[in-house]
Amino acid sequence: MRCLLNPKGAAKLVVAVAVFLLTFYVISQVFEIKMDASLGNLFARSAIDTAARSTKPPRYKCGISKACPEKHFAFKMASGAANVVGPKICLEDNVLMSGVKNNVGRGINVALANGKTGEVLDTKYFDMWGGDVAPFIEFLKVIQDGTIVLMGTYDDGATKLNDEARRLIAELGSTSINNLGFRDNWVFCGGKGIKTKSPFEQHIKNNKDTNKYEGWPEVVEMEGCIPQKQD
Repeated sequence: MRCLLNPKGAAKLVVAVAVFLLTFYVISQVFEIKMDASLGNLFARSAIDTAARSTKPPRYKCGISKACPEKHFAFKMASGAANVVGPKICLEDNVLMSGVKNNVGRGINVALANGKTGEVLDTKYFDMWGGDVAPFIEFLKVIQDGTIVLMGTYDDGATKLNDEARRLIAELGSTSINNLGFRDNWVFCGGKGIKTKSPFEQHIKNNKDTNKYEGWPEVVEMEGCIPQKQD
């Protein structure tokens, strides 16, 4: 028995098939466009990220502004800020003293390092406002030749300093220690047995007309490259 579509039914079938094919084509084109756009965005973001990484400035040890030459130790340090934020001393990307490490205090903060290896030897602080200068003097006397000495003030580093203490620090290469006064900010890097005056020293006087904080000058910072001690 034969079953034939009438002309109207055949026309409807043709229209339905045509609509289906057209719909499928449109959907496929939209999907392809979205895929192209997504891939384009992905490649664009990848290119931007690569460019950003390639233009990001390099980071040097202790965050200093440029790399040190061979056989030099990178250092960066800052004095305390008023009597609120303690000093910070970094050597070869190793933070030796800071408020975060909880090993700083009022007065003069001192870090000692091996002049050949850069290894930290000792860290101490000496209260030069309410303390005694005698332990500081004894500490300075027993520093071994070839030792790197880094110092930074916090709050007040001068009131209890006497001539002997100032002389011992001057022998480490300081030129400003004899002028260090009440609540001055000062950072210094020298060494035991140094033959010349150290180029690494910064000093800001306590002056009520120019102080950044009430009763204290602004923080003083310093960075540089310390020559490694040679045999």
